[in-house]
Amino acid sequence: VDKINIDSKEYEVDTHYFLIDHGSMKEMSIEIFNPKTDKDYQLRYFTDQMETSIEFYELQEIVYVRRPVKRVEW
Repeated sequence: VDKINIDSKEYEVDTHYFLIDHGSMKEMSIEIFNPKTDKDYQLRYFTDQMETSIEFYELQEIVYVRRPVKRVEW
């Protein structure tokens, strides 16, 4: 099982896929979850701008809500 640490919390990777092909770049998403709380999250980024475009989302009922993030490690 692949793991990702976000702001010192460990998450497990569920799947990785692209959301939208913008021609010269792709918008990517990594589906992750917290095994302790069983909550679902996403990391989203553009392939050519990962360091500046990464965003963290939490699934709340049926909608992903953006959450602030300071550090991502894997």
